[in-house]
This record gives sequence, structure tokens and C-alpha cells, in this order.
Amino acid sequence: MVIQPNMPVSGIVTAWEATKPVFVKYGISVDTDKTLEEAASGTLLNSLLQDLNESIGSSTATCVEGG
Repeated sequence: MVIQPNMPVSGIVTAWEATKPVFVKYGISVDTDKTLEEAASGTLLNSLLQDLNESIGSSTATCVEGG
């Protein structure tokens, strides 16, 4: 996965415009500097991360550990 829980929401949207509808779906403001783990938690965070990475075409299958 490219998008990680410690990344700020606003930075993600700036880097990947395709993620904006995902944040809207989850009711998370795209203008916040909160990290994903601050904006969502538990199973919601896991679902959000999965949807965000899918929206940019990234998954655990496309990335290797450590970069």
C-alpha cells in the first residue's frame, strides 16, 4: 500500500486527487491536516485505507515491504 495511516489527509488529496471522493464517502474533511489514524480508527481506518489505496490503484500486491 502506498497510502499509510501516518499520512495527513490534506497531503493525500493534494498528491492523489482521486482520493477526494473516498474522503467524502467517509465524511472526512479533505482540508484537515490530521493524519488518517487521527481522522479514523479501528475497522473504519482499515476500510478507509483499503478504499484510498484502491482509488489510486495500489494494493499490497503492487508494493513490496520497505519501499
